[in-house]
Amino acid sequence: METKENILALGEFTHKTAPTKSINVNGADFTYRSFGKKEGIPVIFLQHFTGNMDNWDPEVTNAIASNYPVILFNNRGVGSSNGTTPENVTEMAQDAVDFIRALGYNKVNILGFSLGGFIGQEIAANYPELVNKLILAGTGSIGGKAIAQLESHLEKAFVDGPDRVLINLFFSKTPSSIKAGEAFLERLSERKVDRDSPTSQDTIASQAKAIINYGLATDENNTQLKAIKQPVLIVNGNQDNMVDSINSYIMLQNIQNAKLVLWSDSGHGGIFQYSKDFSQEVNSFLLN
Repeated sequence: METKENILALGEFTHKTAPTKSINVNGADFTYRSFGKKEGIPVIFLQHFTGNMDNWDPEVTNAIASNYPVILFNNRGVGSSNGTTPENVTEMAQDAVDFIRALGYNKVNILGFSLGGFIGQEIAANYPELVNKLILAGTGSIGGKAIAQLESHLEKAFVDGPDRVLINLFFSKTPSSIKAGEAFLERLSERKVDRDSPTSQDTIASQAKAIINYGLATDENNTQLKAIKQPVLIVNGNQDNMVDSINSYIMLQNIQNAKLVLWSDSGHGGIFQYSKDFSQEVNSFLLN
C-alpha cells in the first residue's frame, strides 16, 4: 500500500523522474510509477500489447498528472513485473483489480489503450464499485472487427524494420501522421534513467493469444458493454487498422453514458498524434 510519505511525494515527480516502485500482489512483484496531484481519484493507465511503462507518451501522462494522481504500472509478467502473464483478458483484469486494491484504492479512474481497453471494459462491467470513470482509446469490445487479425497487422508493421513498428502500427501513412509519429518516438526516449525492462517473448505470446481469443469470442447482445454504467470517454483515430475504428462507434451505441471523439488523418495511436487535444479531453471529462 502507498505510504503517507509516497503519497505526499507524488507532486514532486513527473513522467521522466518518477521512481519505479514495486508491490507484491498474490506472490508476484508488480512494478509501478506514481506522480501528479497529491489528492483526488487516481488515473490508472492500462497499457497496449507488448508495451511497458516507458511506452506511455509523457506529453499525455504529465498533462493528466497536472490535475490528477497518475499511476502507470506493469501487469503480471509485463516489463519489469514478474509472474506469468495470463493468456486471457479476464485474468489480466483480475490482476489489475488486485493491484489497485493492493495499493489501497477503492475508487479509481481507468484509462485503457488497445489491450488495456479490453481489460478496462472488463473491470468496469464486473467491478462497478471500483471504477469512477473510464477512458477507452484505440480499442473495441468482445469480438470486435479486426481484433483477431493481430498476426496480419504485425506482419505489415515489420515491413520497414523493427525501428518503424510503432509508427506503422499507430499512425496512418500520410506525411502529417508520420511526422507526428516521429515526434512521439522522440518523446518516448526522454526518460534516460531507471528505464523499464522490455516485455519478454513469453509475455508477448500470452498477450497475443489473449487478444486473438478476445477477437474470436462473441457477445451477441453486447452484454458486457451494456453492463458498463459509468461515464465513458471513447477516443480513436479514424483509420485504426489494429482495432478497426468502427468498434469505437459500436461501443458508443451500447454503453449508456458515453462520448466519442474521432480524429481525422490518424490511426491506432490517435491519442499520441493528438496528445494535447486528448489530454484536454481527458481532463475535462474527469472534471465534469
